[in-house]
Amino acid sequence: MPRYRSPRRRSFGYADIALCAAAAFGGTWYFSDQFEYLAMSPEERAAIEASAYYSGCNEVRALGLAPIYRGQPGYREGMDGDGDGIACEPYR
Repeated sequence: MPRYRSPRRRSFGYADIALCAAAAFGGTWYFSDQFEYLAMSPEERAAIEASAYYSGCNEVRALGLAPIYRGQPGYREGMDGDGDGIACEPYR
């Protein structure tokens, strides 16, 4: 009668730990602007967004400033067509 063998458990190696650390650092870096934005009061957000004004996305693209993210100077909900927090997204 054959003996039952349990499947081997794979232990984490240095490469796995490095990959997890890189993913954690990258996620923190990528979302750091959003953390700052969420920590601001509504008045601070409005003041930063109103500190610059652009007539539309054509002007923003011509200046090389596109895309504009929520909380950055010049962002307006009117320029964010799909409401995802990114105004003047590049064409695809």
